[in-house]
Amino acid sequence: MLEKRKVLGRGLESLLPGSRGVSAAAVVAGVPVAPPPVAPAIADVPVHHERGHEPVYQIAVDLIERNPYQTRTSLDESALNELVASIQSSGVIQPIVLRPISGGRYQLIMGERRWRAAMLASLSTIPAIVREVSNQQAMEMTIIENLQRQDLNPMDQAHAFDRLAREFALTQEQVAKRTGAERASVANYLRLLRLPPEVQMSVQQGTISFSHAKLLMSLDTPEAMIKLANRIVEQGISVRALEQIVFEIKNPAEKTEPQERYVDPNVREAERQLERSLGVRVVIRDKSGKGKIVIEYKSLEDFDRVVEMLGRP
Repeated sequence: MLEKRKVLGRGLESLLPGSRGVSAAAVVAGVPVAPPPVAPAIADVPVHHERGHEPVYQIAVDLIERNPYQTRTSLDESALNELVASIQSSGVIQPIVLRPISGGRYQLIMGERRWRAAMLASLSTIPAIVREVSNQQAMEMTIIENLQRQDLNPMDQAHAFDRLAREFALTQEQVAKRTGAERASVANYLRLLRLPPEVQMSVQQGTISFSHAKLLMSLDTPEAMIKLANRIVEQGISVRALEQIVFEIKNPAEKTEPQERYVDPNVREAERQLERSLGVRVVIRDKSGKGKIVIEYKSLEDFDRVVEMLGRP
């Protein structure tokens, strides 16, 4: 039910150039990659191949600590089991990315599914690239890796943007530049955090899509959002049908005036088409082929959404 995302402009390629002449760590951290600290568990395990200019080490899985910046809250168990079977058959093909920490141990940056699957497959070591990166760079790399996954749910994505902004005091514009996302997309995802907790849970579980959630956010009260969210889940309401329901809630039919002005049927139909498309009230004033189109909005969310829709090529 999740919308297909646009490809991130910056993406992992800018943080992980790999095959270029300068190592990825030199780009991210500004310093050459240093060999990982030798620990007894890996002292006799050689480098088995290279990825571009970066050596890939066999690191003991029990020396690796979970990524503290991981914003993904759940993993698909069936997909994880498939990965375990693949690793048991062919090994870990793509190395994970680590950074050294104290005590000869390592902290995971990217590749949590592969690491967890390797442990479930009872592997003692896993191929890994080791980089010296800062806390902020580690979080950025983790978030970008997650954002490029098509199955990341919208709430995890919203929390990822929010955590990056809060922990490093970044504006929405700065978050967008660092992750390669559009500023409007960052703003839309962050707005999800204003939904009532019950509705956020439905979005996270996938029973309500991102498009549904954006429409619910245009309602005036949490109670109205929860009530309509329950209807979506119970009745399987489509996004198009929800647009009409939200419009009718926000624009209740007014009492007919005794001398209502005459509106040409073609103009009335044009008004209705625009209202269905934009989700707000539209009035067309036409006189002999000249006139104006009035678009009414009742919230900043409506305004931003309409401006975004009208600005699309």
